[in-house]
Amino acid sequence: MAIVADTHPFVVGVDTHARKHVYSILIANTGAVIDTKDFPANAAGMNRALAWVARRTEADADTLWVIEGAASYGALLAGTVAAHGYPVVEAPRMDAKQHYGVGKSDALDAHRIAAAALPLPVAKLRRPRLNAGVRQALQILVTARQSMAKDRTRSVNALTALIRSNDLGMDARRALSKAKIVEIARWRTRNEELALSVARAEAVRLANHAQALDAQLTDNEQQLDELVRVSEAAPLLEEKGFKAISAAKCLAAWSHHGRVRTEAEFASLAGVCPIPASSGNTVRFRLNRGGDRALNSALHMVAISKMTHDQETRTYVEKRRAQHKTDREIRRCLKRYIARRVFRILNAQHHVLETV
Repeated sequence: MAIVADTHPFVVGVDTHARKHVYSILIANTGAVIDTKDFPANAAGMNRALAWVARRTEADADTLWVIEGAASYGALLAGTVAAHGYPVVEAPRMDAKQHYGVGKSDALDAHRIAAAALPLPVAKLRRPRLNAGVRQALQILVTARQSMAKDRTRSVNALTALIRSNDLGMDARRALSKAKIVEIARWRTRNEELALSVARAEAVRLANHAQALDAQLTDNEQQLDELVRVSEAAPLLEEKGFKAISAAKCLAAWSHHGRVRTEAEFASLAGVCPIPASSGNTVRFRLNRGGDRALNSALHMVAISKMTHDQETRTYVEKRRAQHKTDREIRRCLKRYIARRVFRILNAQHHVLETV
């Protein structure tokens, strides 16, 4: 299996930050450092960095760029470099213990990022997500939805605590329903003591905020549905248990054809590949707590929905229970099957769109 040192003439390691990026250029077959320099993390700085790298690598189009944080601080740089025709990959995971006692600096980090990629098989390099078009729009909406959902949960929790600790005439022994939140939002100012008056006003504010977030979440889901239907993830909406939100998360993680090469790699990315946990006469596997947690969450919700509403899945669950499997182990198996199905649908749809 070919490795980076044998297939690319130069490797550029990039340590990304909010204000500046640090670049280190290595000769691939020897690991020798050609030069290291930092440039501002803006469009002008990235263009200067590209020109600087081109001068020191004789503008070789096979120069491999290894970028740290290709989905965050390095997202714009990854897109810019890819637009210029260079191969781009995400920085490999590195063990901090290996650098104990050696010291740390941005220049050292950039060098380590490039050096860590040299012995890796080319087929195992992590390709960054595409940051353009429908996929990027879906990623933005999914991220915004997560923020809004957390904000709504905080508001409802604060409202529940307020109602339970003040006698405002509302029974809050159970979780507040949407109907009760609507009722609270309609409360008017009353002639009551100061503490209760302030508590009632704050309850109304929290209820109105929760309602506003509900409306925003509804609009967000509608936008997600519209975008998913014009993407490779459209067939997922026809699968039982899938809605626009889960389909969008799957597409955002898969990103594009070729980023994830096999269904086993996709399962690993989703954190649903089985982890051996056997001992003695017991042979079992446990849940994987690694991988893309947003994708894992989407597959988890699909599995829960299928276990509740899909008769074929319920039959499978009963079969596995008869084999003395726990519900957690059954969900682990289901999520692995769902990941396989998602990967095959997304790749098949890509080939369909290519032939159209």
